[in-house]
Amino acid sequence: MTTITRAARPGLWPFIGWAAAGAALCLAAFSILSIGIFVLPMAVAGLAALISWRGTRNSSAAGLLCGLGAVPVYIAYLNRGGPGTVCGAVASGGQVCTAEWNPWPFLAAGVVLIAAGAALFWRLRGRTRAS
Repeated sequence: MTTITRAARPGLWPFIGWAAAGAALCLAAFSILSIGIFVLPMAVAGLAALISWRGTRNSSAAGLLCGLGAVPVYIAYLNRGGPGTVCGAVASGGQVCTAEWNPWPFLAAGVVLIAAGAALFWRLRGRTRAS
């Protein structure tokens, strides 16, 4: 049986770093035709830094999952009035209408990814405490 030492126990800050890198990758994928082309090099550089940073790899899967789930949750929030055309008043006295997507698929995917990442993180953390 392999025991994990305290030094190998996943920490919160590396988890947050991996989550940020995962969110940047997801944002780059969803917006590749606009800002994604500029976000992608930063996400890859962040991943390279995290991979080379000693002691952060054991929480990488959990952080990436949570980061990948954060962007769909935000997209669901932005489309919370949808699906369909949503109109609202503007300060100049007019009205602006936008077409919004159905937020539920985005919310479901994001919540599943975040829950899986958090569960994996706490499982890895609990396993190292027990050893």
